[in-house]
Amino acid sequence: MLLTCYSLSQIDHFGFLQDGTFKQRYLVADNHWQQPNGPILFYTGNEGDITWFCNNTGFMWEVAEQLGAMLVFAEHRYYGESLPFGQDSYSDVKHLNYLTSEQALADFAVLIQNIKTIVPGAQNSPVIAIGGSYGGMLSAWFRMKYPNIVGNGCEVALAASAPIWQFPDMVPCGDFYKIVTQDFAKSGKNCDANIRRSWKAINNVSSSGSGLQWLSEEFSLCTPLKNKNDAVSFKSWLQETWVNLAMVDYPYEANFLQPLPRWPIQVVCKYLGFDSTVSDEQLLHGVAQAAKVYYNYTGNAPCLNTSQTATSSLGALGWFFQACTEMVMPMCTDGVQDMFEPEEWSFQAFSDECNSFLGVRPRADWAGTVYGGKKIGSHSNIIFSNGGLDPWSAGGVTSNISQSLVSIMIPDGAHHLDLRYSNKLDPPSVRAARALELKYFQKWIRQAQKSTGTGFTMSKDRKNSIK
Repeated sequence: MLLTCYSLSQIDHFGFLQDGTFKQRYLVADNHWQQPNGPILFYTGNEGDITWFCNNTGFMWEVAEQLGAMLVFAEHRYYGESLPFGQDSYSDVKHLNYLTSEQALADFAVLIQNIKTIVPGAQNSPVIAIGGSYGGMLSAWFRMKYPNIVGNGCEVALAASAPIWQFPDMVPCGDFYKIVTQDFAKSGKNCDANIRRSWKAINNVSSSGSGLQWLSEEFSLCTPLKNKNDAVSFKSWLQETWVNLAMVDYPYEANFLQPLPRWPIQVVCKYLGFDSTVSDEQLLHGVAQAAKVYYNYTGNAPCLNTSQTATSSLGALGWFFQACTEMVMPMCTDGVQDMFEPEEWSFQAFSDECNSFLGVRPRADWAGTVYGGKKIGSHSNIIFSNGGLDPWSAGGVTSNISQSLVSIMIPDGAHHLDLRYSNKLDPPSVRAARALELKYFQKWIRQAQKSTGTGFTMSKDRKNSIK
């Protein structure tokens, strides 16, 4: 049974003039929780509605019984129902000013304190922070910043597909798009080459009014292309489409960002196997059919909406604000080692764009300053899992840092595949990853309980599962 709960949290944890509070939503399932002192699996919410992440994090539900754990899914401030200023939360930059990862982590810390205070038997429960993508970054940072909240604190973190190093001067800006390209290159003959050729074809066709009309009809666009600026936006939309496909290249049918077939890039590439002699129109007809795999696999979409590339459960405007303040993630393309049009990374151009749209400028190095960048060796008990198919692994921790800062690589895995419900079509690498993650949970919880003299009664099966 899943309960929806609310906790009062400070709008500003780090100042004293703004003393208002807001209702933070969190979801709780305690069906398998072993009282007293059974562990709490705590999902550090991402940039979206927490119910969506809850439904897409089956791993937590599947290991709850083995661990005797309570499940808590905490919603990130400014997303879903957790709006610090209600309907005015996005009204202007003044109201958005409290949308930061630091404030969100403090929300999580206070929430755990509240749970341990009001729930009998939870006072000494160890906490395992779990998250994927931005939520995975938060789970790692939560373990770093709040290792001992009350009694047993955040003892363990699983940071799945967490690009904690996708910040200035930490990793090459082009690696992200190289991985996207590799996914397409190995999924079908000429697939990446034809996407690389498609940008020039779009430029050629869109140079006339009749060409813009043809493109609009061929791609079944909801809003027809009218001018050169529309064509530029159209190419950006396509580029994000290919990126999203790389993220959700799962081995079974799934409905994460969009409803998709199993191994969707292989399906897409069936439409992109042309040789280099085809005309621009023939090539773009194939590109249109490929795009419709992503946007209309069900056949129910009357047209393709170029203003949206993923589920509305994600908060695009909130994330844009975060990217324009502290989540500065450099990316670039060269058109040679990747399949995209060349585009250099320019912090100044990015800063100017943020200032133009939002009236704020990003702090390029702040994330590295506040969270340690690559100098995190003094921390412990964090699992960094990454998929070989996932472009975000370019900014992730992909090798062990120490015996307790460990990397788990999933060669056949896309974006946080290990956090999803198990499936009969799962590759062996993700099954092994989940088993290893569970062993680390058990090992580090046992160590924490031994050091504090607390514990909980486990069934014989649970005792036997701990090696």
